[in-house]
Amino acid sequence: MIQQAFFGYFAFAITVLSLLVITRKNPIHSVAWMLLLFFHIASLYLFLNAEFLAAVQVIVYAGAILVLFLFAVLLVNIREEMKIGRFIGAGATGFAFAAALLVVVLMSIRSFVAAPPGIYTVDLIKQETHTVVLGKILYTEFLYPFEVASLILLVAIIGAIVLAKRRLKG
Repeated sequence: MIQQAFFGYFAFAITVLSLLVITRKNPIHSVAWMLLLFFHIASLYLFLNAEFLAAVQVIVYAGAILVLFLFAVLLVNIREEMKIGRFIGAGATGFAFAAALLVVVLMSIRSFVAAPPGIYTVDLIKQETHTVVLGKILYTEFLYPFEVASLILLVAIIGAIVLAKRRLKG
């Protein structure tokens, strides 16, 4: 009973905080709500006995990614962007895209099937620890997607550096 109450709190808080992140007009406030959101997600990981993922959530997301978001928000001149008004009046288009995305998500949810149980049981994970099992899976079965993700992040970092240097020159 108490476990369901904790999970319900985290689910409700994460939903409300994610809505606060996307509905705030001030981007600094959105980043602050996102920080609280990341800590709630880390707490949910702790509740699910995934201590390593909770630590990664705090270090990587609440630390590095949030600083990157804050840097990007402060790099862009918000007042100048709001004067342009290019996004005003695009509500109908945005709603159409959101409705189409909802249809695609609902259609994909119906196609999910339960996967057969893997070789990693709860007892094996407790014996080897979460970090060892995660490392084995990441660097054996999912090595190619891991490398692709690292290349995508490298391209994003290079793009951010190029944009920042161009902004400083001009």
